[in-house]
Amino acid sequence: MVISEVMAALTLPGVEKSARHVRVFARDVLREGHPSLGDVQTCVNEAFTNAIEHTASGRDGRVTVMFSMVGGDIVAEVTDDGAAGARPVMRDDPMAEDGRGLRMIDALSLAWGVREDGHRSTVWMRFPGPPPLR
Repeated sequence: MVISEVMAALTLPGVEKSARHVRVFARDVLREGHPSLGDVQTCVNEAFTNAIEHTASGRDGRVTVMFSMVGGDIVAEVTDDGAAGARPVMRDDPMAEDGRGLRMIDALSLAWGVREDGHRSTVWMRFPGPPPLR
């Protein structure tokens, strides 16, 4: 059994200027100096941007960002208002104009995926947790 501990959650309007708040929120939760902070900020920002560009969250909707600890790792989740059944897909062509955000998430996280919950969808990303205390 994997124990999960929710660290923090924040729901924001699905507008472009909220992306800055997502990065600050990640920094506040993980704290300056955490070895995964830059990767977490980049990936959560990309998932947030995808949510407001490709789902109902960008049309007067909302996006929820949540951080939890699972098995010693940090799990970041970005939940949107749904995309009418469409799922995030990483493009085959690494040089494609679109789809680079998911490539970054794939490269910077330990694992990632998509979970559907009714009409809403969640992109989850797993990162190394804090180093053990000595």
